[in-house]
Amino acid sequence: MATDPAFWNELADRYSKKPVDLPGAFERKIEVTRALMRQDSSVLDVGCGTGSLALRLADAGGQIHGLDFSAEMIRIAREKSAAQGVGNVTFHVGRADASMEAFELESLDGVCAYSLLHLVEDREPLIAQIFDLLKPGGFFVSSVPCLGDTWIPYRPILAVMRWLGKAPFVSILGSDQMREEMTAAGFEGFETPDVGAAAATAFVVCRKPS
Repeated sequence: MATDPAFWNELADRYSKKPVDLPGAFERKIEVTRALMRQDSSVLDVGCGTGSLALRLADAGGQIHGLDFSAEMIRIAREKSAAQGVGNVTFHVGRADASMEAFELESLDGVCAYSLLHLVEDREPLIAQIFDLLKPGGFFVSSVPCLGDTWIPYRPILAVMRWLGKAPFVSILGSDQMREEMTAAGFEGFETPDVGAAAATAFVVCRKPS
C-alpha cells in the first residue's frame, strides 16, 4: 500500500506540532466537506493522521471514522478526541486496504482522503474499494499533491531522499491521471472547488452514481 508505518510513527509527534500548510485553504476544504454532510452521515477519513480533519467533521455528521496505519498517529488522534470530549469519532489503526474490509459495502455516506493517494503505490484497488463502501450517491473528497503537473524534477529528488530515509514513497501524479483513475472506478459528477490550495494540489469532489 504505502510506506512502512515505522516512518510515520517516528514522525508523529513532530507532525502533530507542525502548523498546517496554507491554513486558509485547509479551512475552505473543511467547509466544502462539511457542506456535503448531513447530521446522520457516516463518514470515513482514510489516512487520518492525528485526526485533525475527522475531529473537525464531528459535529456535522452522525458517526465519523478515522483510519491510519500509524499507531502513533492514532494514539495522538485519540488523545485529542478525549481532550475535546468528542463522542462520535472512532479512530482505527490499520492499512487502508485491509482495515476498510471491516466496513460493510455501501455503508458510508462519504469518504475523505486528504494528502493520501500520492503516498499509495496501488491506488486503483484502493479507489475501487472506496467506491464499493459508499452508498449510492455517496461522496468522495480527495486532496492530492500532483507533482507531475509541475516542472520541478521531483522523481530524482525524492529517490535520493527516500534512500536517505528522509521521505516516504511518493507517486509523481498528474491531475488528469487522478481523475482517470477515479472515473475508471465509477465515480462521476466531478467538481474542483477553488479553495486556494497550492498550485500542484488537486482538490476534487466526486460521487458514486445514485
